[in-house]
Amino acid sequence: MKPAWIECEALPAHPDFRSLLSIAGIAIDLRYATPDNFVGRPLYGGLDCNFLRREAAAGLESAVAWLAHKRPGYQLLVLDALRPQSVQETLFAELAGTPLELYLAHPERGSIHSFGMAVDATLLDPQGRECDMGTPFDDMSALSHPEFEAQHLAQGFLSAEQLSHRGWLRAAMLQAGFHAITTEWWHFDFGDRATVRRDLPRVL
Repeated sequence: MKPAWIECEALPAHPDFRSLLSIAGIAIDLRYATPDNFVGRPLYGGLDCNFLRREAAAGLESAVAWLAHKRPGYQLLVLDALRPQSVQETLFAELAGTPLELYLAHPERGSIHSFGMAVDATLLDPQGRECDMGTPFDDMSALSHPEFEAQHLAQGFLSAEQLSHRGWLRAAMLQAGFHAITTEWWHFDFGDRATVRRDLPRVL
């Protein structure tokens, strides 16, 4: 039987969750804990959202190690991981009824972030600067869509260097068991979405 909801405050002691702070070699800047997001204000308040389910955290650890081996000096920067249901509801309310709501899972269905099984990430270069991915995180335009990268390159809207950075990010995450999506270069799911929603509890 599917477990009940999990309180975010219970995660540090929960056997199924692991702190991102336990993953060596990773950089973390959770944007929804700061004003540096599309809403323009911190949304996590006093909640510690530096968590993933253990299986996703192990995948992220593998991605970090692969990148360190294949592209020395470059580092994964996590922009979002566990996102409580309450925060997903706030984010969706900002875009509900507009064409941009396609960028957020409806709270009723549930974001994979709210199960601790999704990561938003980018790369840092050897100088510790964010790599130029062609758009910022949370840019809600077609330029953020991996599905349109070839035509945006051909039209000169994205450069070969920007797509190379995206390619390294995807390679690191996909070889570790994550899945990319068609609309956001930064978003990666761990596991099948339908299975996650059916079998796992959400975090409030």
